[in-house]
Amino acid sequence: MTVIRNIARLGVVLLVLAGLQVVVTAQGRRGPGGGPPTSHPGGGPPSGAGVDRGVGTSSDRSAGRADTGRATASDRSNGRSDAGLERARLQRQNSERADHELRDHPGMAANLHTTANDLRAGYQAALATNPNLKFGQYVAATRLAANLGATNPNITREAILAGLASGESIGQTLQDLGLSKRQAKDAQKRAEREIKEAKRS
Repeated sequence: MTVIRNIARLGVVLLVLAGLQVVVTAQGRRGPGGGPPTSHPGGGPPSGAGVDRGVGTSSDRSAGRADTGRATASDRSNGRSDAGLERARLQRQNSERADHELRDHPGMAANLHTTANDLRAGYQAALATNPNLKFGQYVAATRLAANLGATNPNITREAILAGLASGESIGQTLQDLGLSKRQAKDAQKRAEREIKEAKRS
């Protein structure tokens, strides 16, 4: 009986020692103050390591380029956007003026051997290329082409409009298309007279 009791006591002692060993081992794996385990003396990651350092460096290195890129793209976009808005504004204003003139002179188109719808549609198409084009210039180009096209096949409405879009006057455009200065002047006077008469009718 004595031997059995001694063996039992020894087993209890061994169990207690094993439990203490587990507790000590667990404490050794935790950082100071009960914090997470660490492999670096004194706790915390080694110098120069960690997520914050990588993110901070990446942000610093890219911030200048990223900000500059965004600013440049914005400036470029705004430039294109502003120009587009200005073109749209001019087209709208000139188109509205054309509508007013056609309403104020309902017989003009017929007296020029065309229709108000044809003049309106043609003018709106021309504005897409040259938003600065005035309705009077479009009507004049149409009339000049009708008057001169039979004897000067290269003088078309499209050719005259192209000259106006490039910044030239109607007279200079007619000269570029083969007329003399005197012929161009006479042709313009005739077209202007016909347009005035058409408006009065």
